[in-house]
Amino acid sequence: MSTNSARINGIQHIGIAVSDMDASLKYFRKFFGLDIPFFDAVAPADLMINHTNGDVITKRASMIMNLQGGCAVEVIRPTTFEPQKAVFETALGDLGIYIALVKCKNPKAMREYCLTQGAKQVSELKTLPNGEHTFCIEDLDGNHYQYVQGEQWFSDNGHPSGGMAGCTIGVSNMDQARTLYSGILGYDEVVYDETGTFEDWAHLPGGDGTFRRVLLKQSKQPGGGFARVTGTSYIELIERKNYTPRYLFKDRIWADCGFVHLGLDVRGMDALGKELAKQGFGFTCDSNDALDMGNTKVHCTYIDDPDKAWIELIEVYKVPIIEKWGVFLNVEKRDPNKPLPNFMLKALRFSRIKD
Repeated sequence: MSTNSARINGIQHIGIAVSDMDASLKYFRKFFGLDIPFFDAVAPADLMINHTNGDVITKRASMIMNLQGGCAVEVIRPTTFEPQKAVFETALGDLGIYIALVKCKNPKAMREYCLTQGAKQVSELKTLPNGEHTFCIEDLDGNHYQYVQGEQWFSDNGHPSGGMAGCTIGVSNMDQARTLYSGILGYDEVVYDETGTFEDWAHLPGGDGTFRRVLLKQSKQPGGGFARVTGTSYIELIERKNYTPRYLFKDRIWADCGFVHLGLDVRGMDALGKELAKQGFGFTCDSNDALDMGNTKVHCTYIDDPDKAWIELIEVYKVPIIEKWGVFLNVEKRDPNKPLPNFMLKALRFSRIKD
């Protein structure tokens, strides 16, 4: 969706709730190169009460990025309760985000790196429907990640992985889901639309089923200040045939373990909210003003997809470039669709965490 007053720039981040924050951050640095932090703070999650049974929980959240390229990850760990994993044995085709897509420079070399460095559950090298090589690993909580070939790179620090390229979302009705993802959120270009069984998923629970699999990207160029880093992002919708899917967060709340949300970078939140409400996808949560997360200020809202997967919409106002030096960017004073200059983006390397 893009109008004179509202635009969806693309995926900003994937939200992942974990059971061990520090161990997960280290794992993500090692296998996804996510070593540039934007914030790391503990705060009440007042915004999320509609998704936390009406209770205000407190959580630690850390936003991290790979400056070589790809979207960010927001790692979340509740501090007021112990996060729970799914209450049933999940399978591919269940409803919500099931796989995070990770871009890499060479899937074969990346797989060797994962094997030698001790990644969890490294699958065999297989092919995607478009013929490109791919493989999967798991994180410390058993969430699934699929490496895909990445073509757009901003910088090179020698790590074989980039950041997030997108995610795979289980839906109950493909055409209904696409009214939101393609018709409203702007992921309107079909990369492939295939139905069958797929070798790259054979190792996953339920991966031997029959699926309709639709890979989407935006026909418009990614926008926003970090577009040169995030590059093209993808949303893959999957509908499993002859299967009754279950909601991945059944009897659980936001911040329990798993992929808790898909975060989209937007401009013109008020106009966007009116259009979403008109289409039946009104905000379920709205900060109504700028949230202050350390030295990062944003306006956040949430919507649900037709199967209750959580989608966060973020309008950024202020972000740290080099926080320890007090260098910040006030995004409101810039053209919201203009990428940040290269020198400013590359300055983020001075905040890089090395293990």
